[in-house]
Amino acid sequence: MNISRNDWPSALCQLNAAEIKQVAATLSRDIEVRDVVLPQAGLGLLSLTDGAFHEPFYLGEIPVARAEVILKIADGREVQGGTVLVDDRAQLARSIAILDAVLAGKLPGYEQAASLVERGNQMRIQNMSERRQMLAATRVDFSLLEQEDDEDAE
Repeated sequence: MNISRNDWPSALCQLNAAEIKQVAATLSRDIEVRDVVLPQAGLGLLSLTDGAFHEPFYLGEIPVARAEVILKIADGREVQGGTVLVDDRAQLARSIAILDAVLAGKLPGYEQAASLVERGNQMRIQNMSERRQMLAATRVDFSLLEQEDDEDAE
């Protein structure tokens, strides 16, 4: 799998949440799962920088879910996983954190998690392509307005 770890959560978020939770539950069935912090969901402030004066401002609140887990397998090895999502489902974040740890540690069953990430990544690439096409279709060419201003000035 040639998808960077940073992109795993966004790829997984393209898929059905029930499928992600089911695979995470199956893969962690015989593994000890410890929450580093309890899975949380809430609101976060989206901070941006003003383009004119380069001053920070808060655009508004966005939903944020966060989870961090440690998986301990039978041979005593421990692997840590975690995620932060722009979403309000804490249990989904926990399931993705489990899959993150399974993939990072190449724990038993990681091939199943990798296939989910690859399928989600294909959907993400397709969605990005469709958005680029819609953006290109709605692009406005303002250069014609500039020509009219020049003609009016004459």
